[in-house]
Amino acid sequence: MYLNLISSFYELENLSSARYSGYIFFFRFPDKMRDMNILFNDPNFPYTTLPHIQEDGIWCEKRDIRGRTVSDNTPALFLDRDGVIVKEVNYLQNPDDVELIPGAAETIQAANKRNIPVVVVTNQAGIAYGYFGWQDFLLVQNKMHKELESQGAYVNAVYACPFHQKGQTTWGGHPNHEARKPNNGMLMRAKNMLSINMEQSWIVGDRASDLEAGKKAGLAGGLHVLTGHGSREGEVTLSKQLSSSNYQIQEVNSIKDAQSLPLFMS
Repeated sequence: MYLNLISSFYELENLSSARYSGYIFFFRFPDKMRDMNILFNDPNFPYTTLPHIQEDGIWCEKRDIRGRTVSDNTPALFLDRDGVIVKEVNYLQNPDDVELIPGAAETIQAANKRNIPVVVVTNQAGIAYGYFGWQDFLLVQNKMHKELESQGAYVNAVYACPFHQKGQTTWGGHPNHEARKPNNGMLMRAKNMLSINMEQSWIVGDRASDLEAGKKAGLAGGLHVLTGHGSREGEVTLSKQLSSSNYQIQEVNSIKDAQSLPLFMS
């Protein structure tokens, strides 16, 4: 886990603290994490039953695919989930509502064949709002993985941020959490966990916030899809405004068109 609970008060160098339910917890922040405003630790949370949830409250899952290894310094294909891989359902929480967007499995499989890591980075504000919990998220994820794998495609890693400025749950009340897109926290966790070449990586999203997270993480570019929320005029305009000399923005119909990205040309 990213944070190590410190039981001794003699090790005070580079420590930060967070108050929860009247108790103060001290954590050692690794050098690569000190710039992240991590203030979350719930000693009553069932980390052993949901081991992908780190002590900072972020779902960080590196999936072991038998017979498949990813080389260090490999560029990745970052994907938003709702509206990009699966059809948009407001606050998706029921596995029966999971439906792959046409071309999603095809594109992910094409990345798999080229040994390009496929990394899902998804905001899950419904958890902060209390609309559903992590177990519901897990069931939805399992259904998505099953649908992809039935078509010969797989995802290498999944990152999910439950924090939001609204909501009365533990995950609410965070006005600008470093992991919630448009911030780059989830992408940087993936970089550290998978040794990704960020400068050649791309992100696919249906919101400008997805693409902005990619820009902040130093990716090569962002692909704006018109599925999900992507056809909204505001999203299209904001996405285009992110274009710069060192960050390309492309607009396409769906994830199926991602196979034209430079990632797939090498």
